[in-house]
Amino acid sequence: MSAIHLEHLAKRFGGFTALKAMDLRIEDGEFMALLGPSGCGKSTTMNMIAGMETPSEGRILFGDRDMAGVPMARRGVGFVFQNYAIFTHMTVRQNLSYGLRMTGRPKSEVERRTLDMAEFLQLTPLLDRRADRLSVNILQRVAIGRSAVMEPAIFLLDEPLSNVDAAFRAVMRTELKQLQRQFRQTMVYVTHDQLEAMTMADRIAVMDHGVLQQVGRPIDVYNDPANTFVAAFIGSPGMNLLRGRPVRTDRGLAVDLGVLGVTPPLAAPQARAAEQARGEVIYGFRPEQTTLAREGIASPVSFVERIGARSIVHLGDGPAVFKAVFENDVPAAVGDVVRVLPHADAVRLFDAQTGKAL
Repeated sequence: MSAIHLEHLAKRFGGFTALKAMDLRIEDGEFMALLGPSGCGKSTTMNMIAGMETPSEGRILFGDRDMAGVPMARRGVGFVFQNYAIFTHMTVRQNLSYGLRMTGRPKSEVERRTLDMAEFLQLTPLLDRRADRLSVNILQRVAIGRSAVMEPAIFLLDEPLSNVDAAFRAVMRTELKQLQRQFRQTMVYVTHDQLEAMTMADRIAVMDHGVLQQVGRPIDVYNDPANTFVAAFIGSPGMNLLRGRPVRTDRGLAVDLGVLGVTPPLAAPQARAAEQARGEVIYGFRPEQTTLAREGIASPVSFVERIGARSIVHLGDGPAVFKAVFENDVPAAVGDVVRVLPHADAVRLFDAQTGKAL
């Protein structure tokens, strides 16, 4: 019952198409992240799943049941918004227990489940404190708890951590995943933060301009992006994408990157992909999948970001710019010319015209 199947789902607002013919199956008990930049259609998709918006086309099924015409109150979903929606005049205890009390649950059950949820979310010491005296971080934790305590089969979260501080986000990523595992819920999580999606989700659905770009496990989307949008959006920093042309050298097939020179020979799978290309390709590699070597892509260092355990080295200028990630003591300074060698098996090639992976 808690599997969600979206069939050719589309949504238009007047002349604007927010979502274009989306097909997606979210399995029973799965944690699915809808990931993409602002305005890509992810919140619109969630609102239609919840019953807050009506699809312009297509169907939404919970299990085998078509949700057409079923109001939000009868869909059995829990919903947590970006801006916490709680009663500030009530205590934490009253907020957590509100839904249970309104549905007429026995007093003993209300008390037990309220206390269990408070303990799980580390809210026990605050149970009798009014919500208007709490920090934004704690308010969002209360909002999550108030919805989760109802134990909905489907739990929808629309960027619930975007307004809290970085340290609290790290804590809540762990707690949300533990919550989902404990109650075995089907969880749909909307976010523009690829770190949240990568660390929590079983699978990620990457979206852009109302179009579903790729669906897969986080590691698969990271390693094998379907197109240049996904390649650049996933990762911190995103994948380097350099325009070039396949060329044959005495060591095998490589890519001529113009002012950056000719790359080292391509590994066999990438070489086969390059042979399919017509004209230019996009040569892609992850900044963290590189080493400094005697051979490689030679370029001057333009900037070095030293951020704790690692350093992000910015290289090149104009259109031929890229990044490499090393340990924080990497011997690179502004003005140095270094050679960066992408790991051969991590290189990915894309069609220069369509952006699709070759």
